[in-house]
Amino acid sequence: MNPVLAMFVAERLVHLSAVDLAIIVFYFGLVLVIGFYLKRFANTGEDFFLAGREMTAWVAGLAFVSANLGSLELLGWAGSAYQYGIMAAHWYWVGAIPAMVFLGLLMMPFYYISKTHSVPGYLKLRYGSEASGLSGITFAVMTILMSGVNMYAMAVVMKVVLGWNINFSIWVSSLTVGVYVAAGGLFSAIFNEVLQFFLIWFGALLIPILGMVETGGWAGMVARIHQNFPGQDFTHMWAPMGSFANNPMGIHWTGIVFGLGAVQSMGYWTTDFLVVQRVLSAKDIRSAKMAPIIGSFFKMAVPLIVILPGLLGRAVLPMHLMPASQLQAGQHSYNEVLPLMLARYCGPGLLGLGITALVAGFMAGMAGNVSAFATVWTYDIYRPFLNKAAPDRHYVSMGRWCTMIGLIISIGTAYLVMSFASIMDYVQALFGFFIAPLFGTVLLGMLWKRVTRMAGFLGLLAGTIASVGMFTLMKLDPDRWVQVFALSPLAQGLAQDMYQALWSCVTCVVVTVLVTLVTKPRPDRELAGLVYSLTQVAKEEHASIFHKPAFWGALALVIFVILQIIFW
Repeated sequence: MNPVLAMFVAERLVHLSAVDLAIIVFYFGLVLVIGFYLKRFANTGEDFFLAGREMTAWVAGLAFVSANLGSLELLGWAGSAYQYGIMAAHWYWVGAIPAMVFLGLLMMPFYYISKTHSVPGYLKLRYGSEASGLSGITFAVMTILMSGVNMYAMAVVMKVVLGWNINFSIWVSSLTVGVYVAAGGLFSAIFNEVLQFFLIWFGALLIPILGMVETGGWAGMVARIHQNFPGQDFTHMWAPMGSFANNPMGIHWTGIVFGLGAVQSMGYWTTDFLVVQRVLSAKDIRSAKMAPIIGSFFKMAVPLIVILPGLLGRAVLPMHLMPASQLQAGQHSYNEVLPLMLARYCGPGLLGLGITALVAGFMAGMAGNVSAFATVWTYDIYRPFLNKAAPDRHYVSMGRWCTMIGLIISIGTAYLVMSFASIMDYVQALFGFFIAPLFGTVLLGMLWKRVTRMAGFLGLLAGTIASVGMFTLMKLDPDRWVQVFALSPLAQGLAQDMYQALWSCVTCVVVTVLVTLVTKPRPDRELAGLVYSLTQVAKEEHASIFHKPAFWGALALVIFVILQIIFW
C-alpha cells in the first residue's frame, strides 16, 4: 500500500453500509448548518459567551448534563467500568447528585446575581486579579488538555470501528467542532448539545438492551462475570470497600466519600466553568437554580448507557482488555470496550446510528471545552490583563479566533492520554490539579466573609502546587509514595486521584485560613452579592411546593440514596 494512504487506514472490525455512511454524513452537515444559522444571534459578548441569558430551566438543564456526556464519558467510563466494575458508577451518583443539588440551591444565586461570565470572574470580584488570573490560566490549561482527551477518545472509535487512522480522525472531527462553535459561540454549543443529548441516548441504548438480551438480564450478566473473572467483586458498589484489598480499584470507602463526594465532585460541578457556563445562560434565578437539579435526574440514569456496557464487556467479550499503556500487537485497551461492543451488536443502520451517537458525544465534549476556553481566555486573561478598553465586537472576534487556536493546540495534547492506563485516570488526575483546590477557594470565599484577598490567592496556589507535587511523586516512585498519599500500595489510578484531590483541597483550605488570620479583611459593603451572609437571595415563598427548587432537590437526594441501597 502507498505509505501516504497507509497513514489514513488501520485495521477495521466492521464495514459501514451506505445507510450508515449517510447517517454519519447527515449529522456532520446538520451541526454545521445549525452553527452558521445561529451565528446571526451571536453578535454581542453576552450572546456569544452566555447565549444571551435566555435559556429556560429545561434547556439549560439538558445542556448542563449534555456538556458532561461527551465521548470522553461514553468511552472513558465504559472503559473504567470494565477495569473497576460497577464501582465506576460512584462517579455518577456520589460523584454528581449531591454536588448538582448543592450547586442549584446554594451556589447558583451567587454566580447569577454577580452577572459573572465565569468562575474566575467570580474570583476577581471576591478576591481580586491575583486569584482570578491564576484560576483563569490553570482553567485554560485544563480545557486544552481536556480537549485533547476528547480528540483521542473519538480517534479510538474511528480506529476500532471504522478503520480510520488516529491522525485523520482527530483533524476531521475537531475542525468540524471548531467551525460551528466559532460561528455561533455558546448559542451554537447549547443547541447542538440538546440535539446531541437525545441522539446519544437513542443510539447508546442499543448496547445495554441487546447485551441484556444476550446475557439473560442482570442476574445472567453477574453470573457470567463471576465465571469469567473469579476472585474479584465487579458487581457491588459499597460492600467491597471495607478494605483496600477487596475491590479492583484498591480504594477504601473514605476515598469515595471524602475524596470524590466531598471534594472532587463538589469542585467539578460547582466550579468547572464548562458546566457552570450552561446554567449561567438561564433566563432568571429560579431557572438557574432548577437547571442543575433537572440535570441531576437525567444524570442518575446515565450509567445505563455508560457503565452497563463496560460490565457487559466483562461478561461477553471473548478477549481480555488491557491498560492502554501496556498494549501489545493484537490486543485492545480498556478504552476500546464500547466500540468493541458496538461492533458486536450493531448491523447496518444501527451501526451508523451508534457511531453517530458517539460522534455526537465527542462533539458535545469538544464544544464544551473550546467554548469554555474561549470565554475564560477572552474575559479573564485577555481583557483584564492585555486589552481593557476594546469594543465589545473586538472581544467577540477574539473569542472566535482563540477558539480555533485553542483547538489546534489541544490536538497536540491528545497524544498525552496514551501514557495512562485509561482515559478516566488521565481526566481525574487533571481535576485533582485544577478543580479540587479551586473548590476550597470558592467555597471559603462564598461562606466566610473574613477571607482576605491574599489568602485566596496563596491558598489556591498552594493547593495546586501540592496536587501536582503529589501526582509527580506517585508517578516517579510509586512503591514509596502511593502508600503515603493514597493510604495503600494497592491503590490504582482512580483511587490515587481521589486522595490526591482530598489532600490538595485540605492544603488549600489550611493555607487560606492561616493567611486570613494574619491579613486584613475587606469591608462588608464591598462583599454584598459575593458572600452568603451579605447577599439577599430571591426565594419562592409564595410558590407551590412543586415549583420550589428545594422540593425537587430533596427528591433527587432521596432517589440517590435508594440507588445506593439497591446496588450496595
